[in-house]
Amino acid sequence: MNKTRLEAFSDGVLAIIITIMVLELKVPEGEHFTDLLTLFPVFISYVLSFIYVGIYWNNHHHLLHSASKVNGRILWANLHLLFWLSLIPASTAWMGEHDFAKATVTVYGIVLFMSAIAFVVLQNTIICADGKESFLAKAVGKDSKGKLSQALYLLAIVISFFNEWISLAIYLTVALMWLIPDTRIESKILNREKN
Repeated sequence: MNKTRLEAFSDGVLAIIITIMVLELKVPEGEHFTDLLTLFPVFISYVLSFIYVGIYWNNHHHLLHSASKVNGRILWANLHLLFWLSLIPASTAWMGEHDFAKATVTVYGIVLFMSAIAFVVLQNTIICADGKESFLAKAVGKDSKGKLSQALYLLAIVISFFNEWISLAIYLTVALMWLIPDTRIESKILNREKN
């Protein structure tokens, strides 16, 4: 399988994930602006998850663009990532429909944490296939940003048992950290294409 086919498949799955999330947004029962307030938790959950899926889509694109080849391990690592990302719509809906209850925020955090782990697994699988001196290995380096994200997810999961709002703030902080595309890979891609 070439990279283009793998990327097209992954893009399709991510598009379906976003579609499922938007279908969870229900029309308010009333006709007044105040009726929109009942949808506020669901809408905020959707916005946060949409940002996360967008971040993964963007960084996944750069990750696959940096790979020189695709093998069976990369295919399985990619499916592993897509599995965890596919749980985002269910955890988003549960969290939004129950007004950010503690258990829902905890489960949401677990899905985010496992998605981050799966992304690192895919990243490392590509590095193993291309070698430690590969383009991606040099671009990622020590991956401090990725490690910090995982630590923040774990912290937020623990905190969610006591205060779900602090956990949500941490999830938002991690999303803001990644909102701008990962320049480590993007800048290396641009430099490689110039040469």
